Amino acid sequence: MSMSYQTALTINEVIKKIHEKKYLLPSIQREFVWRPAQIERLFDSLMQDYPINAFLFWVVPSEKVTHFKFYEFLRNYHQKDNRHNPQASINKNEEIFAILDGQQRLTSLYIGLKGSYAEKLAHKRWNNENAYPEKKLYLNLLSTSKDADMMYDFKFLTKEEAKNSDENTHWFLVSEIMNMPEAKDPTAYLIKKKLFKLEDEEKSEFALNTLTQLYQIIHKNLTISYYLEKSSELDKVLNIFIRINSGGTVLNYSDLLFSFVIAQWENRDAREEINRFVDEINTIGLGFNINKDMILKSSLVLCDFPDISFKVDNFNKDTMKTIEKRWDDLTSSIRLAVELIASFGFNRDNITSNYLFIPIAYYIQMKGNPNNFITSQKYSNDRELIKKWFITSLIKRIFSFVPDGVLKPIREIIKKDNQNFPYNKIVKKFKNTNRDISISDEYIGEDLLELQYGTGNTFLVLSLLYPWIDFKNKFHIDHIFPKSLFTVKKLQKRNYDEDTIDFYLEKVNNIANLQILDETFNKEKSDTEFDKWIKHVYSATIKRKNYKEKHYIPDVDLSFDNFEEFIEERKNLLFEVLKKELQ
Repeated sequence: MSMSYQTALTINEVIKKIHEKKYLLPSIQREFVWRPAQIERLFDSLMQDYPINAFLFWVVPSEKVTHFKFYEFLRNYHQKDNRHNPQASINKNEEIFAILDGQQRLTSLYIGLKGSYAEKLAHKRWNNENAYPEKKLYLNLLSTSKDADMMYDFKFLTKEEAKNSDENTHWFLVSEIMNMPEAKDPTAYLIKKKLFKLEDEEKSEFALNTLTQLYQIIHKNLTISYYLEKSSELDKVLNIFIRINSGGTVLNYSDLLFSFVIAQWENRDAREEINRFVDEINTIGLGFNINKDMILKSSLVLCDFPDISFKVDNFNKDTMKTIEKRWDDLTSSIRLAVELIASFGFNRDNITSNYLFIPIAYYIQMKGNPNNFITSQKYSNDRELIKKWFITSLIKRIFSFVPDGVLKPIREIIKKDNQNFPYNKIVKKFKNTNRDISISDEYIGEDLLELQYGTGNTFLVLSLLYPWIDFKNKFHIDHIFPKSLFTVKKLQKRNYDEDTIDFYLEKVNNIANLQILDETFNKEKSDTEFDKWIKHVYSATIKRKNYKEKHYIPDVDLSFDNFEEFIEERKNLLFEVLKKELQ
């Protein structure tokens, strides 16, 4: 029997082994995904003596260690700059222990006791370096957690945040427990920090019990129970890995599939190649949120495999050999597709399905991956048709169902007809189905022209109305009649009746009152009444006429009092444009 139950270890022993790189991660492991709250809860569970389940280690003999790829544990997690495990340098003369089950828990322990965690602040941009403050795990020694699910108050804090203390708060840096090898050390720490106070015996006792418990958990308790697998056969190890993870929710099917896939490549490091490529394309334009699943699905489609479903059989050695051989061309097609969509003004915030990239990438591949596809006049018609398909597909949400039912038929259409992007044939193929992207007059009038500021499809429609805009520059969606003027109080001051006020409030955010303006223009416009602003900025009649044509401004009185007529007439103009663009 190759698997056996082993004598349990202390957390301290395991952390030292990880730190010394004696414990590593095999390439079949997915990356670290736990959030700070999960790590905090893990430490709380340990403090309350809750079981954290057994682990599965795999011992790889020295003569076999070079047959596999292994990775180090993450120590200082950074959501932008340090999410990927570094590849481990292997000593050929030493056996290593690889973690088959328990990576998330062990990485969490390691980060909490040795490292740090930096995730993006919600209100900061992804490319802002100050958006990722370094935080370490702290434990409040003076009071319990305010979280109903936890007893002990563990928190990831910055160094500055940890300085905030009061009568109920003293933040202890959890990593300091690693430097307390003796049982007397917790008491010595509390004396040094003056947390033993005769006037508050209860808090002193809580602090002592809490820190002593943490010491006991890390240094004394045999917490890490584990099984040891000694087989050096990759197929068997893969099967064990899939078997032990398939029953729970810790890893989903796609994670397991990726784990299998990356072990199949022969001449490239699949994990590093795919991670690098995902990171690269997600920085194009204003940023995307493309994942490994999309890349794998794209590979199946672009390589013309008959079956493109996500199942292990479709990622056998022969399949992966083909993908590996064609990797440079595949990534070139996908990259050009992403760059094209970025040039249309799209990013992670206004794309609801990444599968939309795949037919575009397939078409670009059929054209030979021309480097000038995005800029050359030669492909201008293609770009217009692709944009039209992309937007209508987004609007109609054709990928809200199983994607294969769309991807395979579109692939066949493109394969047979790639002189130009076959928009009309795709529309015809899915007519009167739940993938129908045709746009009726009724749909334009009742759906598209009732879109509101801030909703997903609003930008889609506006991007159709403004094909001349270079979205690489900064543009804002602007209220033509400034939103700040539309309050009940301000409207009452103008002596409008109740019905008029209701109309104004109802239509202020309607797409008929929206335009796309250059960022600088928008800021200058601010809350100036529209008729005054347009006369000031475009004092010359011809320039004013050009502006009105470009922004579909009807030839009516543009005063605030005439807002009702403006909305109705602009809707008529937009209707005709959308009908021309979408039908």
